[in-house]
Amino acid sequence: MLLIDGREVAKQTKAELARECARFKDKYRRAPQLAVVQVGEDPASQIYLKNKEKSAAEVGMQSLRFHLDKENSQEELDSLITRLNTDAEINGILVQLPMPKQFSVEAVLNAMNPFKDSDGFHPENLGLLLSGRPRVKPCTPFGVMKMLEHYKISVSGKTAVVVGRSNIVGKPMAQLLMAADATVINCHSKTKDLKEFTRQGDIVVVAAGRPEFFDSSYFKSDAFVFDVGMHHVNGKATGDVNFKSCEDKVAGLSPVPGGVGQMTVAMLLKNTLDLALYQENHRLL
Repeated sequence: MLLIDGREVAKQTKAELARECARFKDKYRRAPQLAVVQVGEDPASQIYLKNKEKSAAEVGMQSLRFHLDKENSQEELDSLITRLNTDAEINGILVQLPMPKQFSVEAVLNAMNPFKDSDGFHPENLGLLLSGRPRVKPCTPFGVMKMLEHYKISVSGKTAVVVGRSNIVGKPMAQLLMAADATVINCHSKTKDLKEFTRQGDIVVVAAGRPEFFDSSYFKSDAFVFDVGMHHVNGKATGDVNFKSCEDKVAGLSPVPGGVGQMTVAMLLKNTLDLALYQENHRLL
């Protein structure tokens, strides 16, 4: 079985980003800047943000954190986004999710300048992706595509199954696979006989939000399986796929941790650099 190692692919991706950031700094006399907005005190978010800040520093990118408490209002959050939108030094904006329930993710995305949308979630950027003219690509699906490319896993003409239909993973993942000439089956929580569909997949991307739900019976033996789930069960990080059940029973499998999550951070930085270059070349700000 091929262990689809996100750490290794992320390492190579960040090495190339470091070279590109150095060229950016030489040309524009400053480093690309990513603004990270945190609302509240979600413990998992604290860990993710530290990892993102560490990775940004590794590639020569400046990461600035802006923190609001859950007592702050939606208006104060919107005001912060507006200020970051108009700051010419800020090239990318990331709003860390989840936020406290009283805040509207939709309102934040709509308020964000789409040319600074490092996550690729703004409706305009999702629309461009759908039309085949992506400005930036949502980070997790983008990371899966990079992993497929790195391991030379053929996509064209293959059957790809995506489990999940969120705007963050499922929908853009299906679109990127389709753009790469796969035949895509998109399953979700209302799909009947789910196993009947997943067993058709040469490539299966699982983003169902169900800890270790998918055992080897859900996949055919020559499938390449990408686990996008992230859960903490009994103090241990795990994904949607039962790794032990599937180990050596599929052609390839990405682990959790150490798989797709590593690439999500790398592609966030890639998007930020691409947006920085776009802004400089088009004098947008």
